[in-house]
Amino acid sequence: MTPPRKSNATKNARHGYILSLVREEKMSNQSQLLARLQKAGIEVTQATLSRDLNELGVRKIRTKAGARYVIEGEFDSSDFASRAADRLRQKISELAVMVDYSYGFLVLRTPPGAAQYLASFVDRASLDEIVGCTAGDDTVFILAREPYKGEDIAHLLLEDFESESDTEAVEAKGAE
Repeated sequence: MTPPRKSNATKNARHGYILSLVREEKMSNQSQLLARLQKAGIEVTQATLSRDLNELGVRKIRTKAGARYVIEGEFDSSDFASRAADRLRQKISELAVMVDYSYGFLVLRTPPGAAQYLASFVDRASLDEIVGCTAGDDTVFILAREPYKGEDIAHLLLEDFESESDTEAVEAKGAE
């Protein structure tokens, strides 16, 4: 899209140009957007740009490649979700001192004061297999979405997780 060439560009024209910039260029902050708008002859304040971005559904996300603006509903969230899940696994490996499960529940025990911090990573990961979680001082309680079980979530989140049934199978195989 070619930019409107007037400093008093209409709101619709400005919005159209902002959307084309977000779609075509990897903008990571409002200063970059402002500079591109000014280069195109569109005078706009940072406050107006901020309102425009909100009205247009433009959001800043962080991916493996860094921060960038995207239009809600027009980006592949798999990279974002993958990174959030990786960060969750890393935090669990750093903070979980005990893991247990029962039926559709997974329980992570942490040092005192760390459970709510860890639960925030569970929430941000937005995994389809997890309904939600709640946390106290040293315990994170995770509810698995049907048909998953707590054990399934443990395997999903903990690379080195071995359930009792896994251990029994290994021991039985070794006894043969």
